[in-house]
Amino acid sequence: MPHRTFFWFILPSAVAMFLFIALPVVSVFVQSLFVEHERVLVTVENCGPFGCTTDSYVDPAATAELEAREPLGKFNGLGTYLNRSHLAVNEIGAILASNTGLGDMASRIYGLPFYRALAFTLTYTFVVTPVAMLLGFLIALGVNNLPRHFKGPAIFFSLLPMMITPLIGSLILYWMTSATGIIGASLQRLFNDPNLYLQASPTLTWVMLLAYGIWTNAPFSFVVFYAGLQTVPQDTLESAMVDGADRWERIRYVVIPALMPLATFVALVQLMDNFRVFEPIVGFNAQANASSLSSAVFSDLQGQDTQLFGSAAATSVLTIIGVVILLLPVLRNTWREFNRKVV
Repeated sequence: MPHRTFFWFILPSAVAMFLFIALPVVSVFVQSLFVEHERVLVTVENCGPFGCTTDSYVDPAATAELEAREPLGKFNGLGTYLNRSHLAVNEIGAILASNTGLGDMASRIYGLPFYRALAFTLTYTFVVTPVAMLLGFLIALGVNNLPRHFKGPAIFFSLLPMMITPLIGSLILYWMTSATGIIGASLQRLFNDPNLYLQASPTLTWVMLLAYGIWTNAPFSFVVFYAGLQTVPQDTLESAMVDGADRWERIRYVVIPALMPLATFVALVQLMDNFRVFEPIVGFNAQANASSLSSAVFSDLQGQDTQLFGSAAATSVLTIIGVVILLLPVLRNTWREFNRKVV
């Protein structure tokens, strides 16, 4: 393709990527370098017959003037990234220099807000992604081997979790696991413990969130793998059967290699999606027992007297960096496979 033709062909996509991906990312990074202005306080001394009192109040006019003069806030450089709410460099240094046991050090690091959110985010990502992919693959194999008349209903029921909005789905499961819900009440009767409350235990809360993540992610893997199974060469499968390969050997040596490019695609999509986990935490009202990087951004922007735009932007940038780090091994292996095929 001539260079001029290629330029005009790629120009619309390049402009769209610049406007809707590059610029927002740059703007978020710029915002992360600033912090909110401090409120301008005015102190007034009131004197009366019984003495004088001092009162302080926020001067809205002076505060508005300061915000109009510097709309992004006060420049803080990388200070937001290094403070206690994020990387906590000083606190981590003090913990590492304390010469305590590894368990105590890990507990103290986990007590820092950013690392507590990062711990759940990584756990959710590395548990939900492979388990959901495996479950989706197994469902695809099962549905693919059903008689033709049963495939339609099976596909419909397998896709049900994708038809429910994630927040609504998490709310439904939250109500079901409450003390008066069908799951919560059944567990209380099963274990004969009226005080058993799933949502009060951090461990059980994590288990519920992970189970919900697997339930909502498996249908996507199922759809992709089921579509891929339709493209597996039937003559290769028949040749393997003639050679005496059993079902497991056909899956291992024929089906799985044929689906590996799709598995890479599914892994990329679900790694990015799961690293941004947010809806289940809000739906389960689990902020006391579990938090993620995305829920930390939400907390900075909601429930505060002052919206912490700089803190939210810094957490967003760190989330983007985390996604890039997660994707690097998969992208590197894909690049190697591409070069091997070209050679």
